[in-house]
Amino acid sequence: MTDTLGAVARLLVVEDDDTIGGLLDRGLRSHGHEVVWCRSGRAALHEATIADFDLILLDLGLPDLDGFEVCRRVRAAAPGCVLVILTARDEEMDVVVGLEAGADDYLTKPFRYTELLARIRAHLRRGAGAAPTPEAYIVGDLTVDTAARRCSLRGHDVALRSKEFDLLARLAAEPNLAITRETLMADVWDENWHGSTKTLDVHVAALRRKLAAASENVDADIVSVPSIATLRGYGYRLESAPS
Repeated sequence: MTDTLGAVARLLVVEDDDTIGGLLDRGLRSHGHEVVWCRSGRAALHEATIADFDLILLDLGLPDLDGFEVCRRVRAAAPGCVLVILTARDEEMDVVVGLEAGADDYLTKPFRYTELLARIRAHLRRGAGAAPTPEAYIVGDLTVDTAARRCSLRGHDVALRSKEFDLLARLAAEPNLAITRETLMADVWDENWHGSTKTLDVHVAALRRKLAAASENVDADIVSVPSIATLRGYGYRLESAPS
């Protein structure tokens, strides 16, 4: 059977609702993916520590553990995995907390199954590096090596999550140029994105924190660290540090 989602992947579904979980399990398997379905947070944490997954779908409303805590612990156990939250909580603060807990993406319930499949396809395609760009972008003392997927500041590695790296690489590809929110969402997440763009703001905030922390660890009198400027009502711009 031809897989319409793209590359076959190993997926972890964490969902205690039998109807939704069964739909996801059957639907994703029908596309040729390997699926492990857990109905509790503890089971999910166990699976995340004993096996490697390409993508995890995590429901926040679990019967045994707080969903945000599961998110944080799953992220720690599987730092390179794409983590997508499925939640009935649509308050902005819940979304922000979920993203800051380690999620790369989120989808609120009830969701359209076709949209979920499109999101999964986009994440797997980008995770597999379907269109690699063998370049290293250098902005000041910051180097973003897209071929090695490595970010460094004066030779010191800057640990970034997958989407944080993708976002920084997109900004570094056009330093000192304004890039719209819509362009960033399309290029880094999905061209068919329908939800809130708050995820973009959370990832930008995380990048700012990590770049600032990295600069403090460099043993040098002057470090040229680019900054991410917010262009209200428009988007963002990666600015070279002044000479």
